[in-house]
Amino acid sequence: MLGTLGRLSLLLGLAAFACQASALTVYKYTDANGVVTYSDQAAPGAKVFVFSDRMVEKLDNQVKLETRKHAAGETLLVRNDLYAPVQVELRLEQLSNVSGAPGKPINWVLPPRSEIRLATLAPLDPAKPLRYTPKLDYALGDPRLLPIKQPYPLPWRGGPFRLTQGANGQYSHFTPKGRYALDIAMPEGTPIVAARAGVVVKTENDQSGRGTNPSGNFVRILHDDGTMGVYLHLMQGSVNVREGQRVPVGAPIGRSGNTGNSTGPHLHFVVQRNVGMALESIPFEFAQPVDSLPNFAVGGD
Repeated sequence: MLGTLGRLSLLLGLAAFACQASALTVYKYTDANGVVTYSDQAAPGAKVFVFSDRMVEKLDNQVKLETRKHAAGETLLVRNDLYAPVQVELRLEQLSNVSGAPGKPINWVLPPRSEIRLATLAPLDPAKPLRYTPKLDYALGDPRLLPIKQPYPLPWRGGPFRLTQGANGQYSHFTPKGRYALDIAMPEGTPIVAARAGVVVKTENDQSGRGTNPSGNFVRILHDDGTMGVYLHLMQGSVNVREGQRVPVGAPIGRSGNTGNSTGPHLHFVVQRNVGMALESIPFEFAQPVDSLPNFAVGGD
């Protein structure tokens, strides 16, 4: 594996590649000694490094459609077990012998840790069964809330560090969920702190290496204006906050790492909001230049 300085150089190099090309292809090569290098030049034995920003957040068991049968028919409820509001959209398709079904999708915003009845269905002919196919879509956050523009303190201790990929970066910051994200190269184990107060909504802490989640280990924090700060690629086992916990600005939340779809040790920081059944990144600004000492104490745990 690359050493710290090599990885930092690698990220700087990838950022330079991104400035030179409209569609960047990165190749990954491992030599006989196990040393990993990345380049925009194909070499014998090199493989294309495929980037994905498909953040894996296991919500299926926390946002559920439940069917409760009773003498008159069936009631459909949605339960939200998350510590964040969730926008849901329920569609009923392939209806047969059903009364009470809405003519258009049902759209609702569930508060954290709550449930709601969305529909009660009954058979047109009580002697025959109800038949329908429910389809539930959902997105984290309340789209009715409007972001409050404010500068964010640098979310780490130590440094100064370098920005290696900014907003609209051509290597990976080009999709709606990550368009305004920032990548900051820093040694593994750098203390990461909350850039804004809020409630911890989701965490992952057990991933090593690339694992199965492109985002690696992460912390998602819901702010009072409905926006969410997400801290990605954290070190395995370093996340020290729990879901449902409220954290103040500057609270330690974990340590930087090199997990997930990462080409070197860095912090990927992004601010997102629900824009209407979809999470998208939004522009934000740090309160000071990235390559300066942060306004939090240098060092410490």
